[in-house]
Amino acid sequence: MTTIGGLVFLLACVFGGYVLAGGKFDIILHSLPHEMLTIGGAAIGAFVMANSIHDIKHVLGGFGKILKGGRFHKAQYVEMLSLLFWFVRLAQQKGAMALEPHIEKPEESPAFNKFPAIAKDHHAVVLICDYLRMVGMNADDPHQIEDIMARELKKLREEELHPSHALQSVADALPALGIVAAVLGVIKTMASIDQPPAVLGGMIGGALVGTFLGVLLAYGMVAPIAARLKGVVDEECKYYEVIRAVLVAHLHGNAPQVAVETGRKTAPSQHMPSFQELETTLQDLQIA
Repeated sequence: MTTIGGLVFLLACVFGGYVLAGGKFDIILHSLPHEMLTIGGAAIGAFVMANSIHDIKHVLGGFGKILKGGRFHKAQYVEMLSLLFWFVRLAQQKGAMALEPHIEKPEESPAFNKFPAIAKDHHAVVLICDYLRMVGMNADDPHQIEDIMARELKKLREEELHPSHALQSVADALPALGIVAAVLGVIKTMASIDQPPAVLGGMIGGALVGTFLGVLLAYGMVAPIAARLKGVVDEECKYYEVIRAVLVAHLHGNAPQVAVETGRKTAPSQHMPSFQELETTLQDLQIA
């Protein structure tokens, strides 16, 4: 909602300032459809040329993140830490092989079913199951596991950041596309050089609307949206860093409580549960 509120405030200030300065909307409204068709159409065409169908769908899906913000808050971090605590405690008490029924068929696992939000998160389930499976295969070198997980999380972040990068590329192109629209308007004006000054002034003003729109769309709309999307992705990726922190701490031989505390400290400050909150949740944790 802050994105929409910021956009409304931006437009109100830009056009409100123009009106207060004595500007007239007639020229802008007359030129807006044509200039927007030229600039917007060119931007969309360039975007489609630069991206695959998969990437285009990924970008469209990213707009939901912009409006909703990050998916993970304190409650989600508590659930993840609780699930990981149960897994590492089970591995410590009964051995890594006791994890096999849960990681081979997570959809049937009572542990995952206890936390349906985690069970629906494909990335989280794959991370937990894949690396607990590696532990069961005697791949218990914590440094090696940490390196592999770091590389996978880096890959995940880069893939999730593609929509932001694609939108930023469009934002970078929009001022130039605005100039293209403005130049076309000037060409049109020069073809009507025999018209009265008042008519030529209106035509030149209409041409300049193209430059105005290109810059406004780039720096006032698309670039902030790309930055917001990047911020949401970065915030969500920290959720998966918690998984890495807990599992690596477990492989280093730490007690389940210490491993989970390591993960808690990895959570973003605004979503990090307190020690007491997490301790109370873990004490009440019951999984069949």
